[in-house]
Amino acid sequence: MSSGTPLGDFLRARREALKPHDVGLPEHGRRRVPGLRREEVALLAGVSSDYYIRLEQGRENSPSPQVVAAVAQALKLGAEAADHLNRLCLAASQRPRGWGSRGEVSRQLLELMDGWEHTPAFVLGPALDVLAGNSLAAALHSGFDRFDNLARMVFVDPAGREFYREWERAAHSCVAELRTAYGYDPASERIAEVVGELCASSEEFAGIWRLHEVRSKSQEDKHLRHPQVGDLHIKLAAFTVNGAPHQQLVVYRAEPAGPTAAAFEALRAMAAASRQVRAPEPLSGPAVDER
Repeated sequence: MSSGTPLGDFLRARREALKPHDVGLPEHGRRRVPGLRREEVALLAGVSSDYYIRLEQGRENSPSPQVVAAVAQALKLGAEAADHLNRLCLAASQRPRGWGSRGEVSRQLLELMDGWEHTPAFVLGPALDVLAGNSLAAALHSGFDRFDNLARMVFVDPAGREFYREWERAAHSCVAELRTAYGYDPASERIAEVVGELCASSEEFAGIWRLHEVRSKSQEDKHLRHPQVGDLHIKLAAFTVNGAPHQQLVVYRAEPAGPTAAAFEALRAMAAASRQVRAPEPLSGPAVDER
């Protein structure tokens, strides 16, 4: 995914995203590098230029909490980005094991989602793999080739640009969520696999990935368009799964008695009809001799 270190790549990307006027520094003449210079970040953070250069080059992997906080402030990092920086500074032995794996969804959670007949719900893994979902979630995403990985669906499946009406927002959100997961487990083979495949198949994904934006999924509104029931204006809520903190339960909600709620009901009826069509015919019992 990169020839540098996760920490160095993040620092470099965030430094290059800032302009001198963003941090109150004068801007004289033409600059040969995008964003701030390393020396400027070091000055703002109160560390030596040599020390900051070692951080970016991966030759200093254990900065003190005070230095990390100073660098985060110098780079104007928000709360989530600062948390991400702190995670990247952790040693491998300090990271949770198996965080980047797909994992299995508990039976209790599966049963809970199946009971929500009027609410699409699904479970995501760290690499945005769809680990499980109820029938309404499957019906909602039925226009895609596969309901398997949200990032692939956004960037690679042609249905993504029609389904996500605010496509650029959805694209940046997906990549930022992958970046957040990557910060928890930079050695995750599954995250590396997804990122590698998407970088190879989508220049847009590769470009956004290089920005090092981080943001976890939370409550927000979405504008979707289903090929059969039309426009949907939903409210999204995401919850960390107790006992499996690397999984997220995603729930879509419609305003009661509104057009989207009616569309959900239409999708539910379509899903039920589809199940009936696919259901096998019951086996005939033994013939009865009525003589």
